[in-house]
Amino acid sequence: MIKCVAIDDEPIALSIIQEYCKRYGDIDLQCFTSPIAGMDCIRSTRPDIVFLDIEMNSHNGLTLAKELPAGTCLIFTTAFSHYAIDGFNVDAVDFLHKPIFYPRFERAMEKAKKYMKLSAEADEMSGTITLKVEHKNVIVNLKDIIVIEAMDNYVKIFRKDLPMVLSQITMKEMETMLPPDKFIRIHRSFIISVASIEKFSNRTVYLQKFPRHIPVGRKYLQTFNNFYNTFLTR
Repeated sequence: MIKCVAIDDEPIALSIIQEYCKRYGDIDLQCFTSPIAGMDCIRSTRPDIVFLDIEMNSHNGLTLAKELPAGTCLIFTTAFSHYAIDGFNVDAVDFLHKPIFYPRFERAMEKAKKYMKLSAEADEMSGTITLKVEHKNVIVNLKDIIVIEAMDNYVKIFRKDLPMVLSQITMKEMETMLPPDKFIRIHRSFIISVASIEKFSNRTVYLQKFPRHIPVGRKYLQTFNNFYNTFLTR
């Protein structure tokens, strides 16, 4: 099932997308006339595809596109064709010009599915994750990550001999992107790379090429103790 979200302040435009998604099949679609509600849904559910209008009464879709989670497959839907170049500058996979006809919608869906397949294969083969940095997608190699630190609604990704990456994503979302055998959350504000551990006790962790020690939070103590015991018996 492909998870999709559509944002458009025109209910008729949303009903057309809804009809086409039903006709295409295997799509779970949520529609929003409110850009704010739609973006809240996108951040919490991380859909595969977002259909986004550009000129809305209260918001501009080009601005909203820069706030989408990294790796989101974006398809613009708009009556204004002069936005096409701007749309592709924010990594849109396709640009549907209203009025939208089903054959064109179907082609956009096929392009989106191909994009998602290639992205998933590339991430799996290369051991990378894709993060949104400002309004661009940035690929980060998992083997380079030492520690991830929370900072409000952002995270700092500290890497070996590379600049720190600042991305607008929650720690909960970050956890879902990381392989659990290679990364462990030990504090409300810290996820660490297992491979970067230099030494540790049941309350403190020291990491290679990282100047600070990392505390083990009380909430995560049992999880880390289980890891600690497993690590010692290897």
